[in-house]
Amino acid sequence: MTLNRRSFMGSGAAATLIAPRVFADGHGKSRVVVVGGGAGGATAARYIAKDSKGEIDVTLIEPTRHYYTCFFSNLYIGGFKDMAALGHSYGTLASGGVNVVHDWAVGVDRDAKTVSLAGGGVVAYDKLILSPGIDFVDGTVDGWDLSAQNAMPHAYKGGSQMEVLKSQIASMPQGGTFAMVAPPNPYRCPPGPYERVSMVAHYLRANNPTAKIIVADPKPKFSKQGLFEEGWADHYAGMIDWIGEDFGGSSVSVDPGAMTVTIDGEVTKVDACNVIPAMKAGRIAELAGVTDGNWAPVNAADMSSKMDADIHVLGDACAQGDMPKSGFSANSQAKVCANAVRGALTGSKVFPAKFSNTCWSLIDANNGVKVGATYEATDEKIAKVDGFISQTGESSDLRRATYEESEGWYAGITADMFG
Repeated sequence: MTLNRRSFMGSGAAATLIAPRVFADGHGKSRVVVVGGGAGGATAARYIAKDSKGEIDVTLIEPTRHYYTCFFSNLYIGGFKDMAALGHSYGTLASGGVNVVHDWAVGVDRDAKTVSLAGGGVVAYDKLILSPGIDFVDGTVDGWDLSAQNAMPHAYKGGSQMEVLKSQIASMPQGGTFAMVAPPNPYRCPPGPYERVSMVAHYLRANNPTAKIIVADPKPKFSKQGLFEEGWADHYAGMIDWIGEDFGGSSVSVDPGAMTVTIDGEVTKVDACNVIPAMKAGRIAELAGVTDGNWAPVNAADMSSKMDADIHVLGDACAQGDMPKSGFSANSQAKVCANAVRGALTGSKVFPAKFSNTCWSLIDANNGVKVGATYEATDEKIAKVDGFISQTGESSDLRRATYEESEGWYAGITADMFG
């Protein structure tokens, strides 16, 4: 397969460094290959192509032709977004100089510096950026594996699984039961399962007000717990039963054929069930040999793998330190990585790494809450510098403003990712 040649900046940094230049080895321009077209990969590809001004060939490998954001997908469940609003094409990235290849990356030869594709092609690189998102750890919820994902969808990668889950919720009988099996730490989007519970409750309150929601959670506590519990009591009183680790939430099995959930020995018949298993780095990171356990350790200064200096790992797949796994984090890490990679390949200035993240959650209509922080690179990890979180008891005006802020962020980050 022959790939045609086509074709930042770190947040708020002032000081500059000059990186040692890595010249292409007898093949013309330097080549960057990015695997995964989400918040990390699309952002990194776009920034390297844009800022290198044609000095670097950038190839993005992504199997799908439209990317449906996992962030904001819970609002689809709640009826605040339609699926089309969550979909984005790669057309502008391609016209901006990124060679977009729609195929699966199925192998990495680190000695030859090549990526092999399911379609039979082989793509060479000088620097490889992996941003594959998540896969699931087999066997972490007794009775569930991927063959059961249509009966009990995970709906944690966006797209069609979200449509399956929403359809099942809409088909519940009056007074029926929805169950969620929440994931153990660490996982993508820490507040995500609990925003989803809020959006399911919002839908059921309007369409099936006597329905019940059971959440089996292996954790003793969860992100924004006080904010969610306040919101559930205020807006969905008596509808949601959260069962944490202390009350059997870590002892769960499911039977997708019988549509039952067993929590600490008690069997419950359910009408819809959302199983979100334990997570790990996307498969290609493991195939590349850059994982240690479930995740890929990275150097915080440039997001390079601790196993291979010419491979960088972004977003949910990496073991990054204090940053949560989120779309905002992946976008922030991508800019640091893009700057470092461009510097290494062209000798351009490299700015010190700085990171930021905010996670917004919608509890009810115009009732948004948020948590966020800034971070810096240390020798050990991405380390938290300071943070903030919404408070319980906030005014309705402030909650509305927080939700409107999240809408603005969504428009901004998707434009930043795809151009």
